[in-house]
Amino acid sequence: MKTMLTVVAAMLLVIGAVACVEIRVGAPDDAETEEVAVDPAATPNELSAEEVETGFQSLFDGESLEHWRGFKLDQVPAGWSAADGVVHFLPPEGDDAGPRADLLTREQYRNFEFRFDWAVTAGGNSGVMFHVSEDAPASYSTGPEFQILDDGGHRDGQRMETSAASNYALHARQGGELAPVGEFNTSALRVEGNQVTHWLNGEKVVEYVLWDDDWNALVQASKFASMPGYGMMETGHIALQDHGNEIWFRNLRILVLPD
Repeated sequence: MKTMLTVVAAMLLVIGAVACVEIRVGAPDDAETEEVAVDPAATPNELSAEEVETGFQSLFDGESLEHWRGFKLDQVPAGWSAADGVVHFLPPEGDDAGPRADLLTREQYRNFEFRFDWAVTAGGNSGVMFHVSEDAPASYSTGPEFQILDDGGHRDGQRMETSAASNYALHARQGGELAPVGEFNTSALRVEGNQVTHWLNGEKVVEYVLWDDDWNALVQASKFASMPGYGMMETGHIALQDHGNEIWFRNLRILVLPD
């Protein structure tokens, strides 16, 4: 309980902060967009005193993607960049366009708490996946997903099992309020043994258990039934998903938990 309260309290400190980028709020293919003014001081990407004391490590310093690379790549894939205190994905076009490429941590993690802020455009879709194996065809082939979504502008937002902060397609979000499109949400994903927890803007919104009878039944009744390694890895990379929509991340930090 003390750990959960610490997480929630720390996350509440950053709710309502604005980004130090200009975020286009129009639909991804809408020619008319609105720009959101930002405050550079609001996104330091620095660990809090509580995080330093607890043992969190920063995975993004606001300028460099040194802790990240592409899925099955040694380098950062096209479309991903670091500038102005945020990790930004803008789908590449023309000669730069190619297969979708998720951003992957260079390190692998078993038990951890990953904290992150995210913002999307209208209709935007992305995700954070964990225990990702590069022996599979894609990140989602093995990694359960913390869904990132504009609920009001995407059809997946009509079902809680596929709404923002759900365990995509398997476990519905319970409560929690999203920030308006173009503003940052603060989130956390905790994996400890077979226990997984999601937080959204200071609220615990999803809890589930990997590999028990309920988990196995849900997977077998879903589209993941055709992916034999889905959710079965005990360790792996964390992935930020390229779903073809513009997305921003910041304040990426991780606490490695005991095995």
